[in-house]
Amino acid sequence: MDMTMTKDEHQSRTARSYKLILLFAMVSMTMMFAGLTSAFVVSKSRVDWLKDFQLPPAFFISTFAILASSITFHLAKKAIQRDNQKATTQWLLITLVLGIVFVVLQFIGFGQIVAKGYYFTGPASSITTTFLYIVTVMHLLHLAGGLISLLIIIYNHFKQKYSATQSLGIELGVMYWHFLDLLWIYLFLFLYFFK
Repeated sequence: MDMTMTKDEHQSRTARSYKLILLFAMVSMTMMFAGLTSAFVVSKSRVDWLKDFQLPPAFFISTFAILASSITFHLAKKAIQRDNQKATTQWLLITLVLGIVFVVLQFIGFGQIVAKGYYFTGPASSITTTFLYIVTVMHLLHLAGGLISLLIIIYNHFKQKYSATQSLGIELGVMYWHFLDLLWIYLFLFLYFFK
């Protein structure tokens, strides 16, 4: 009995440690994006700032995709906590598809911006579109980390490594994914309203 308590305590301590490390990483990322958006605010006073620039339609649709993926990832966590392996598989795979859809839509959005005659680099670029590009690509890089984590979670799930009593990997993945979701919503609203 004491052995079980010790094992449970160890698992609890390990979970807290991993969550704290992830929280620290998320705070660091938040500070980086706060710095980028601050630079965006400062640059708004430049004479070459585009006052009438509109976000592409694909960015709106991608926002719904990432919101939906956050919900499906949460449902995967709830399913594994009930030991429902089949539902967990389903929700994890839907989350992966929605994450890929988000990335594809972001690149479609870049194409829509270029189609309107705005460029991100070179002599035909503007500071507005360059900042937009930097901010969204930085988010995409962090999302790439999230997608890699999700693939590892799916792999471990197929190896039967998660259960109602052992779901730490999925919990950490959900925490990070929700963070990426909230970060994108913040960036999207910032880019949409702050012109």
